[in-house]
Amino acid sequence: MFRRLFLATVWLAVSAMAQQPSLSTIQDVLYKADGSRFNGTLTITWNSFQPIGSTAIVAQGTTSATVMNGYLQVQLVPSTAAIPVATYTVTYTSNGRSQFQEIWAVPASTVPLRVAQVRIGSSAVNSSSSGNAASDTSGSGPFPESDIVGLIADLGARPVKGPNFAAGSVAMVDGSGLLAAVTGNASDCVHVDGSTGPCGSASLGFMDGDTLAGLVDGSNKSFGLSAVPSPATSLAVYRNGVLQKVAQDYSLSGSTVQFVTVSTPQPGDTLLASYRTAGSSSTAPSTTSPQVLCSGGGSTTSSTTLATLGTCSIAAGVLLAGDRVQIRFDMAHQNAAGGFSLELHWGGTTVVHRDATASETLVSGAADGAILSSGAQTSSQTWGSVLAFSVTAGLASDSYASGLTVSLVGSVVQGSDSVMLNNFTVVRIP
Repeated sequence: MFRRLFLATVWLAVSAMAQQPSLSTIQDVLYKADGSRFNGTLTITWNSFQPIGSTAIVAQGTTSATVMNGYLQVQLVPSTAAIPVATYTVTYTSNGRSQFQEIWAVPASTVPLRVAQVRIGSSAVNSSSSGNAASDTSGSGPFPESDIVGLIADLGARPVKGPNFAAGSVAMVDGSGLLAAVTGNASDCVHVDGSTGPCGSASLGFMDGDTLAGLVDGSNKSFGLSAVPSPATSLAVYRNGVLQKVAQDYSLSGSTVQFVTVSTPQPGDTLLASYRTAGSSSTAPSTTSPQVLCSGGGSTTSSTTLATLGTCSIAAGVLLAGDRVQIRFDMAHQNAAGGFSLELHWGGTTVVHRDATASETLVSGAADGAILSSGAQTSSQTWGSVLAFSVTAGLASDSYASGLTVSLVGSVVQGSDSVMLNNFTVVRIP
């Protein structure tokens, strides 16, 4: 009796041990796409199966594993040799929402396994209207971008196509950070700023402080540049120091600037331009033809003290050492009650002073200013219908770096007379 009881006890113990399935350990460190460690929960579900070599039945169920600072450790019954072959569905949850699912097939192992050794498929998780998670175990999608961890941020860090993007063209990143197509001729070279121009060894030049040539009389609207801007968009036109707007104030055709009617330059205005040119290696204003700085008629005075009849303001940066400025003027005297006087001023230096008699009716003159590294050497010639021919030569110490004014002044002895500046022209010869 005792022997039968002992054998029954041993058989029950052995039978119980045979029913206990072995476990495999999955141990790993999990990371997100941005390199930070994953924190969240893994929910693991399975259907019923029988482990190989065991009579025990693993009932359908669910378990969870908490992942902190990326560390994962969980033990599961091997499923790869189960009857029937079984898998585990693993749902990753982080920040209160399900991120994606994986399918695990766990082999028998006496050493810890990595996730990559048990993963056989993955998919995104879509939430239904009832709030339950539904998985696409085929991995075919489609999946919302917001469900892919880090995807939207990664896409946002990449430049996207802008409205000026075109297939078959060289791409550039425009000022708004969008991809745009480079425009130009097929034979052009592309510069680092996305502009294009003819290829060759000639370097890009700059024209700074270029004075527009043309009659500033209040009606003339057409003025010439010393060279053709390249590209045309590099042109900046200034009227009395105020930047003019293309299309609103002027248009450009080649080297001709055409002002619109409401922006017509008026007598006394100073017109300057800066722009880039092709095929020039000079960084200073470089012109190959004379420039008319000022031209037009002057005013009339009956003052018995010197009064201004006409001025030409030469802007800063226009004159360079080696340039020459030529000045021509013609004056008239009306009535004959007394004589009159005239002067030509180069800045604060008087280059010409002539006193004419009452019988003098017309006086003409010419003066030169040879631009030195500092100041200028001046010369002049004057004559009249009665006035004797006269010449002068001298030095003017006036600085031209910040700009300089050429002026013509006159006065009469008797207030019933008048002296008039009929015409004057100031020309710069580079």
